[in-house]
Amino acid sequence: MNRPAPVTDRREGAPSTRRRAVLVVLALALATLAAGVPRWMSTAGTSVLEGLVPVDIAGTQAAPAVPAAALALLAAAGAIGLVGRIGRWVVVAVVVGLGALLIGSALAVIADPTAVAGTQVANATGVATLAAPVTLTVAPYAAAGLGLVTILVGGWLAVTSRTWSRSSARHEAAGTTGGAGVPVPDDDQSAWDALTRGDDPS
Repeated sequence: MNRPAPVTDRREGAPSTRRRAVLVVLALALATLAAGVPRWMSTAGTSVLEGLVPVDIAGTQAAPAVPAAALALLAAAGAIGLVGRIGRWVVVAVVVGLGALLIGSALAVIADPTAVAGTQVANATGVATLAAPVTLTVAPYAAAGLGLVTILVGGWLAVTSRTWSRSSARHEAAGTTGGAGVPVPDDDQSAWDALTRGDDPS
């Protein structure tokens, strides 16, 4: 005789889905932080004392929004473990917005690296004139790709986060109804019976 297949509740996987979301966003935050460390471009300036001065520009200098986005993603990862039904949509919006910020920051550097390089050369030599062409590395392109991945993760959070609120509601309902089946004694009736017997109910 065939036994009926056990019925499983999809909501049982909600805690693990939330935990997975925390880890994914945390990994994104660390990857974003790492994306700003390497050299994004290189050029050279001139100095009266040193002559030709090579200048290497890291991602944190070329696009300061990148490390800021990394810190915001860290905060979003922590918030995932705490937010409820409304807060999850705030987290989704923040993650998607940070992805757009990463793409915009990287594309701004790719589109006009000379402007960014001129500022950094001026900081290094005191003269904003470039003495060599600006050479981009693959890092800003990787940062733009990471921004796209961040937006996709935001969409994934929007889909999977629906199970978070259902799981929370289920546990809250269980805690609320846990003591509902316990009968409450009728104190007024007991006091009346004691009075009819001549006893002091106090």
